[in-house]
This record gives sequence, structure tokens and C-alpha cells, in this order.
Amino acid sequence: MGVFRYENKYAAPTKEQRDRYMRGEREEHSFGPGGQILLIAYDEAVYIKDDIDGVRILFTGVKDKQKAYDEVRRLIEEHQQKDDQDSSFETGNDR
Repeated sequence: MGVFRYENKYAAPTKEQRDRYMRGEREEHSFGPGGQILLIAYDEAVYIKDDIDGVRILFTGVKDKQKAYDEVRRLIEEHQQKDDQDSSFETGNDR
């Protein structure tokens, strides 16, 4: 089906996309620091809300739903690396 990426929280899925994919029962999982990465699994889609960067991603279709879990792992690693770099820079250990 498809992957729809929104670079800010105000450009989230359209009403048509919400009506088509984001309905019915859902399962929510929180990840990352303070649970700021939210994965919401629906029957026909998976929606990721990354409140750290403000990114939103909608994965539709069975094949693309699995990619959502890989994307969450990637986001967690990316944020961890940024945190490690920031803390290294703050302590002066950036050499």
C-alpha cells in the first residue's frame, strides 16, 4: 500500500487517510525517552508519532506494517545517538 511521512505534527494524516486506515480497534505502545515515540497499530495500518522531532509516519498495508516496527527501532537508535553526542559535547569529551 504505502508509507506516508509528515515532517511536522501539524501535517498529520488527512481526514481521508484517517477514515480509511486509522479506525477500529487499536493497540498502542510507547518507546524512547519518556515514551515520546508512540506506535499505534490498527488492522490496516500502523501510525508512528515521534514527539521528539515532531515527525509522523503512517504505514498502510500488511507488508508496510512490519516496516513500522523497524522504523521505531531506527528512531530510538537515532535519538540515543543524538543524546550521546549532546552529553559528550556538554562534558567536553568530544575529542
